[in-house]
Order: sequence, then structure tokens, then C-alpha cells
Amino acid sequence: MPRLSRVVAFSSAVLAMAGAAFADPPAPPAPAKPKQIVIISFDSAREISQWQRSRALAKRTGAHFTYFLSCVFLLSPQTRADYTAPAKSAGKSNIGFAASKQDVADRLDQIGLAASEGHDIASHGCGHFDGKDWSKADWLKEFASFGHILENAYAINGIAPEPAGWRAIAHAVVGFRAPYLSTGKGLYEALAEADYHYDASGVSNGPVEPPTGGGLTRFSLPQIPEGPSSRPVIAMDYNLYVRHSGGFERPSQAAEFSDRTYQAFRAAFDRQYQGKRIPLVLSFHFTLMNDGAYWNALERFADETCVKANVECISFRDYVQRQRGGDRQAAVGG
Repeated sequence: MPRLSRVVAFSSAVLAMAGAAFADPPAPPAPAKPKQIVIISFDSAREISQWQRSRALAKRTGAHFTYFLSCVFLLSPQTRADYTAPAKSAGKSNIGFAASKQDVADRLDQIGLAASEGHDIASHGCGHFDGKDWSKADWLKEFASFGHILENAYAINGIAPEPAGWRAIAHAVVGFRAPYLSTGKGLYEALAEADYHYDASGVSNGPVEPPTGGGLTRFSLPQIPEGPSSRPVIAMDYNLYVRHSGGFERPSQAAEFSDRTYQAFRAAFDRQYQGKRIPLVLSFHFTLMNDGAYWNALERFADETCVKANVECISFRDYVQRQRGGDRQAAVGG
């Protein structure tokens, strides 16, 4: 009888091992999610106080921003004739010029500081004209004006000394956004020839992965749901300003507009963060519309999201350099 017990025990052990051998292997671990990318940029980049405020926001959140600079703000009233837009006389601009030589000097200082802190200095052209009908030659003229004025801004305005490394900042410009987001065939032909690496003038139905072709990566501002009826709006402060108050100041409703903006940004972020993690692109101007409602929303949003371990708030240039270098961002999770 004891011998029979040993046989049964042995048989049971063999069956158990056989079962283990034929069991399904453990499922492979789920692929790690990429970090959520948020790309925040500013158009025109005029007001000195907003340069300082944005840089302070970046320092406390670890973000890197893109500044789409309009080069007319590097020309004083005395030097404005150094710019001639396509089909315009010298010294014409849709957005004016710098207030004074000192204003130019202060802005140049901010640009240098931002560049040294790792931010992306990019082009918004010069005079903020609608170039949808411009030819390739017109755009090349505008790009040449931007490059010349940025590189030689200290000399043009008689500001001394020019800081060491300034011209390297000017030569590092690789991105562009068209005024009014107004594009055309001539623009894209010129961008390729002028060796820009990215354009951020597009608009899309929600966040999309930016395509690259012909050496140019093309980013789009997404339309995101906003307000009580969740109607789509371009994720830019000016478009929200028009949505909320018809483009007129209503400071008494600033808190309401700021909260609506924040809620729209946060919902768009959460949708990607919990989903496919497509980069989220948000855009602003230095103008404090509706008593600063949109900047207040930006700061609230960035203070909450950019500091997360699995979120990166980076510039357009950072994103493109990673893709070109094959340096896909670090993954998180497991």
C-alpha cells in the first residue's frame, strides 16, 4: 500500500510538470507609453514684461517655449526704413515697430536670455502681412529681411556692445509661423529653399502627429472643444478672445473666460494623456487680452501639467531635433 501511494504521488508530480509545460506563457508586458508632449509658443513677442513672465513660468515648471519673433520689434522709429516688405514701401508694418532704441535693447536682452535658457527663437516674419498670395520670391525676401535684421540688430540700432554669440542665436532660427496662419504654395516652396526645419502655421481637427516631408515638419494648432456647448475653437488665445467677447475687452468677465480656457486646455490634455499621447500644441500672444484671462489660464495649466514626471513641455525645435536625431522621447510606465 505504501508503494502504491508513492506511485500516485509520482504520477501527480509528473502531471503537474506536464501541465506547467503546456500552460500558456505569461503575457508580455504592455508597451510603455511615451511621455505626453505639450508645445507652447508665443507670437510676435513684443512686450518686455511678458518675456520676463514667460521665462519665469518656464523656470518654475521646467518648460521650454518657442518664441515666434516679429523682426519689426527690433527696429526703432529711427531705423524702421531698414525693413521693406514685399510690394510695400520702406518702413511699413501692420503691427508697428519698437517704441525706442532702448526698447529694442531691452528686447534683444530678453531674446539672448531666452536663448541661453534653451528656448526656441523662431520667425514670425517681420511686418505681419498676410502672405497667402505671396510668391516664393516674396517669401524669400521676407525671410532674408528677418535674418538680416535679427543678425545685425545691434549694429542697425547703434547698440553696443553686441554680446558674444549673438549671431549664433540668429543663425539657429529653424522654425516659422505665418502671420494670421495664412499660407500658400509660395510659402512652402520658400521654406524648403531657406532651410527652415519646421512650419507651425497649420490648423487641424484635434491634435495630430506632425508629418515631415521634403525636410520640413509641419505642425498644426488643434481645434479643441470649449465652453458650455463644447464647440471647437483653435487652441490660441486670440481665437478664444474672439469666441468669448467678440474681440472686445470685457475685463469684468476675465475670471470666467480664464476658467473656460483652462478647462478647455485641461480637457484636451487629459484626452491625450489618457489616450494616444499625441503632442498638444497651444499658442499665445504677449498681449493680455480680456485682462490677462488667457495668460492666467496658461500659467494654471502649465503649473499643473508641465511638472508631471511623464509630461514634457518642450519647444517645436526640441521636438524636431529629437525626430531628426532618432531620439524618440523617453517612455514612462511599464
